[in-house]
Amino acid sequence: MAKKTVASLQKGGGKNHSKVIKMVRSEKTGAYIFREEIIQNAKVKDFFAKN
Repeated sequence: MAKKTVASLQKGGGKNHSKVIKMVRSEKTGAYIFREEIIQNAKVKDFFAKN
């Protein structure tokens, strides 16, 4: 599935976007969960800076 997402981002205006994955600890269970988003390249640092 990741290949399909990356391939679709390379067409057209998708070169300005990136798929980012962040590991976050759940407050409820204490287990780690993964947050995935497709965001603009300029906002990548903001994504990793916030919880």
